[in-house]
Amino acid sequence: MATRLRSAGRSCTVIGGSGFLGQHMVEQLLAKGYSVNVFDIQQSFESEQVTFFLGDLCDKEALLPALQGVSVVFHCASPAPSSDNRELFYKVNFMGTKAVIEACKEAGVQKLVLTSSASVVFEGTDIKNGSEDLPYAQKPIDYYTETKILQEKEVLSANDPDNNFLTTAIRPHGIFGPRDPQLVPILIQAARSGKMKFIIGDGKNLVDFTYVENVVHGHILAAEKLHKGSPLCGKAFHITNDEPIPFWTFMSRILTGLDYDPPKYHIPYWLAYYLALLLALLLALLRPLVTIKATFTPMRVALAGTFHYYSCEKAKRAMGYSPVVSLDEAIARTVQSYPSLRRARA
Repeated sequence: MATRLRSAGRSCTVIGGSGFLGQHMVEQLLAKGYSVNVFDIQQSFESEQVTFFLGDLCDKEALLPALQGVSVVFHCASPAPSSDNRELFYKVNFMGTKAVIEACKEAGVQKLVLTSSASVVFEGTDIKNGSEDLPYAQKPIDYYTETKILQEKEVLSANDPDNNFLTTAIRPHGIFGPRDPQLVPILIQAARSGKMKFIIGDGKNLVDFTYVENVVHGHILAAEKLHKGSPLCGKAFHITNDEPIPFWTFMSRILTGLDYDPPKYHIPYWLAYYLALLLALLLALLRPLVTIKATFTPMRVALAGTFHYYSCEKAKRAMGYSPVVSLDEAIARTVQSYPSLRRARA
């Protein structure tokens, strides 16, 4: 009973709490003494400490019960970027977020913290130590990112201190860690099929990869520092490991950690990019006859071959952020968490 009373002022709902980031968010919130609701389309884990609500986040009436008596909402629900489902991206990221904002206001929620993406300013060309002052991408790298831009604008413009509704957005980059269904499993699948032999470019391009616990830490700090008059109100913040690393060094460390060979042959960036463009054109011409989903795309070449890392200085100043897990430790923990993906030795 005492625990419930103590946490009454620290009540929150994690929208998308069944997902990769959401589950880690729930665990850290519980450890900090928050009472936690989870709203998601499905329930992916069991916990007696969590109240689960199932529904479609585009349905305001379905959302409302999960937001009653809650002071903070963390909105980290999003389709996987690799799904290529344009209709779903627009529905969830934009229309769903509008419903979340309306439901929060109706339920009297005071704070909304959005999981955005650093890619909202990335157009496929180098970004080195990019700040939040960079403009939104005029030519986003994909439709997923286009809808994340719409989503972030919607949340930040909803900030309304006069009516006790405060919003902020966290922009992580390259989230990874235990239970991640995307980065590591997709990388190992590519290695097993012989697609991880080439380094695009000279291999020196620095990129941010951010451990999931650091991303969660940034979200919780943002929620706790978000109050009337704070510099967080209506603003976005980069959250990274603050240790940019060459893209291919990171990939090689994951691969070798799981007993796979790292890529060793170089292909010039311009050549890889134009080959990917040519393939995209060819597939577009063939589309009336056959639909083939390409894994070698201009967007992926750009992600693998350009600099894209971001400054956390604004988050350090405004919320006292600093990573809680170093990149070396994060890579070690991640590799150890995937015994099933380790290469079987003959």
